[in-house]
Amino acid sequence: MVMGLLLAMIAGALVSLQNIFNSNVNQRTGAWSATTLVLGMGFVASFTISLIVEGRATFALQNMQPWYWISGLIGVGVVICLMQSMRMLTPTYAISIVMASQIGFALLFDSLGWLGLEKVPFTFNQLLGVLVIIGGIFVFKLGGSRQAKLNTKPAGESL
Repeated sequence: MVMGLLLAMIAGALVSLQNIFNSNVNQRTGAWSATTLVLGMGFVASFTISLIVEGRATFALQNMQPWYWISGLIGVGVVICLMQSMRMLTPTYAISIVMASQIGFALLFDSLGWLGLEKVPFTFNQLLGVLVIIGGIFVFKLGGSRQAKLNTKPAGESL
C-alpha cells in the first residue's frame, strides 16, 4: 500500500511537471505541434524502454478487447484539451478542474462497473469527497480572484 501511495504521488508530480513543459512547448509551437512532439517523444521513450525491459513480450498483444486500442487516441484528446485549457484558464485552475473531473468520472465508472472494471458500491462518502474537491476549486478560484483585485488597486487607494 505504501508503495502504491508513493507511486501515485510521483505520478502526480510528473503530470504537473509534464504540464509545465507541455504549456511551454504549446506557447512556442502551437497545440497540435506540441501534442505531436509530446506524444511522439513519449512513444519513442516508452517503446525503447519496453524493448529493453520486456523484449519480445512488447509485441504480445493478443486477448485484448478491440476498444482498448483507442487508448492512444484518448491520450491525444487529453494532451490537446489540457494544453488549451491551461492557455484559457491558468495552469493550476485547469489542472484542478481536470483532477476533479477525473475523480468524478472514475467514481462513475467504478460504481457502474463500466469498461471491464469491477463494480464498486457507490457511497455517500465518495460523493461527499468529490463535492469537497469541487468546493475546494471554487474556494481556490474565488479566493484568487479576490486577491488579484486587491493587488490591482491603484497606488494610494486604501484596501
